[in-house]
Amino acid sequence: MGQVINLDLIQEIMQNDGSTYLDISNMTMNGRAELAAIRGYIKEVRIIQLNIPHSTALATYEQYVNENFTIPPEKFTKWIPWLPNDETSKAAYQTVISENHVG
Repeated sequence: MGQVINLDLIQEIMQNDGSTYLDISNMTMNGRAELAAIRGYIKEVRIIQLNIPHSTALATYEQYVNENFTIPPEKFTKWIPWLPNDETSKAAYQTVISENHVG
């Protein structure tokens, strides 16, 4: 997809309906999430863990993110969650969350 997205933090996203999910992300996307909250696309974002270790599971999830998502431009008009959608990415996501003791 052109750009390489390196993941190094876990943030909690609260959606407008009050539900939350953990997002494995980076500082650029944290900034986009802050903009999304300001613009009303999500309710809130907060960083849970900074500088997560680059494990094998994180490398697998990073590859999934790079193949399926891009960092939106500053003028984005909706929030698109970076969540896993296949068994490999779901397993890697769960492992990263567990490894960092946040889920």
